[in-house]
Amino acid sequence: MIIFGFRSSVIQIAMMTYLCSRCGNPAAHALRKVVRKFTLFFIPLFPVSTKYSVQCTFCGAAAELTKQEVDEALARQVTSPAPAEVQPSPEEPAGGQPLS
Repeated sequence: MIIFGFRSSVIQIAMMTYLCSRCGNPAAHALRKVVRKFTLFFIPLFPVSTKYSVQCTFCGAAAELTKQEVDEALARQVTSPAPAEVQPSPEEPAGGQPLS
């Protein structure tokens, strides 16, 4: 008797902030990769299919993406500049109140 089947594993690639097309909120979106593998005697042997999806953490809306769209999104995330730190001006103390 040979026992075979399929097993899916979900890998979270990144968390990105997008404007959700369903709820309209700027929310974090989980970028996920779902790999389906053929198993023999409960041992995963080789991948059968790979799918990518993004899911809004605010409303739960999900959408499938292509490999090219995922690569572009990851490239934008890497090349986007980090937010600059706001430095207080010399006229203002660290508390934010102007000097009188």
